[in-house]
Amino acid sequence: MPSRNIVIDTIAKIEGHAGLKVVFEDDAVKELQFIVSDYRRFFTTAVRGRRVVAVPSFLSRICGTCSVAHLFASLMAVESAQGIEITGQTKALRRLAYDGLMIRDHALHLYFFVLPDVLGVDSILDVPDDPDDPGHALLRDSFDIKRLGTDISNTVIGAAIHAPWPTVGGFLKNPKQTDFPDLVARLEAIRPKVLRGIDTFLGWEASLVRNTDYLGLRNDTRFDFLEGDVVNSNGRRIARAEFEDYLHYVQIPHSHAEGYRFSDTGEDYLVGALARINLNRDLLHPRTKADAAFALSAFPSNNVYHNNLAQAIEVLHCVDDAIDVSRTMELADEQPIRAQSQAGTGVGLIEAPRGLLYHMAKINEDGIVEDYDVIVPTAQNQINIENDLKDYFDENLDKDEETLRADAESIVRAYDPCMSCATNFLKMDLIRR
Repeated sequence: MPSRNIVIDTIAKIEGHAGLKVVFEDDAVKELQFIVSDYRRFFTTAVRGRRVVAVPSFLSRICGTCSVAHLFASLMAVESAQGIEITGQTKALRRLAYDGLMIRDHALHLYFFVLPDVLGVDSILDVPDDPDDPGHALLRDSFDIKRLGTDISNTVIGAAIHAPWPTVGGFLKNPKQTDFPDLVARLEAIRPKVLRGIDTFLGWEASLVRNTDYLGLRNDTRFDFLEGDVVNSNGRRIARAEFEDYLHYVQIPHSHAEGYRFSDTGEDYLVGALARINLNRDLLHPRTKADAAFALSAFPSNNVYHNNLAQAIEVLHCVDDAIDVSRTMELADEQPIRAQSQAGTGVGLIEAPRGLLYHMAKINEDGIVEDYDVIVPTAQNQINIENDLKDYFDENLDKDEETLRADAESIVRAYDPCMSCATNFLKMDLIRR
């Protein structure tokens, strides 16, 4: 066949800019490149020479969508380096705020980006404005779910994006005790809508099955996004401070993103909601396990599209966990814990919405950052995404090019990648030779 060049310019169904180049030669995939084009912005260089107290809020600017994740990972890294032990109240408030982040962020991805794929429309703007239409009802649900996640963050940490109250050692301002009963009532009221979403994504028959390794945090006492060791599919357990030692950096010439392989296996791996549910579904909130039992029977799963279903289940878990934390919260008038500056290196490793997020802070005796490193989930998933796409194209060469483009987008979208805070997605060059 003659060479052909197909381009998709801007599709607002994902975070950031990326491209896909596929070269066919003699009806086989000769080359495939998933190209992240807006990754390097040198935040980690910019914090060198800054005082540690200013670093976490600055690094939350890495991403508007995941700003709370970067904020909390950086706080953890700095506190570890400075030997600061936060109080139980600070841990509980961060946990509640993180539930809010997951509810808001997962709802954005599931309903605004993926639901059009499920309904067979181009965007949410094409969902019929008819109260009797199932898509219309789901979209109305999404507004309520996302708003509640935002309001939890506003209540607990001052804002859903670039939150001003969390600081090294605690909080600059505490939430109001009187706000929690209203949150509990709204969380209880939202559960039926969250369950409708789980049923929707469970019923979606999209499938791309490929065996891979899964990495995620595991806290043996509960399903946790902020505390635990790293585990993989084979049961390997790694302390968070040692995590980077097990990653093999891979330079990807065609992408601004880094790539990583897990050194134990030398293979690609997947992080994110699918990995978390595969590895930790036994630790989900008891109400979540009871009400989402049928959906949980789909796991463990090697279907990358089940990352969407896993996110929907996590929304329910976060609702149930937030109810528990809000009901039992008894606020004391605490001030942030401060410590004498000391030289040290600290690691923050948490589960961002899209998977494992690593921050490392090296600080000198004057409390000045000497070195900093960040490894984001999308970089860790880069190689796995490419390999999924290679498998898909190898098995579907007979499909027309419009179908290939649409399916490639939905596969990338299933990972919920976050290239940056923009909303442009896929420029795809498809070349046949």
